[in-house]
Amino acid sequence: MVILSFIAAALTTFSFVPQALQVIKTKNTSGLSLTMYIMFVTGVFLWMVYGFWKGDMAVALANVITLAFASIILTYKIAEVIRGRHKRKM
Repeated sequence: MVILSFIAAALTTFSFVPQALQVIKTKNTSGLSLTMYIMFVTGVFLWMVYGFWKGDMAVALANVITLAFASIILTYKIAEVIRGRHKRKM
């Protein structure tokens, strides 16, 4: 079962790599929901805390990595929203 948890963690964690790379490359997050990413990053952070608290390294480490990728995407999304508001005020 330990191997299964690490395989599941790796698949769900690294599924964010293509999205993060595309956002970094294009700087385009127009098709992504800000609310969803805020909720997702918060949830991933809480799962990470839970994993460390329970001593479950598969959960903890997967969520550390997922948090990093999702935070990159969220940062670009927030920047895009701020730029959009700034342009509307001009």
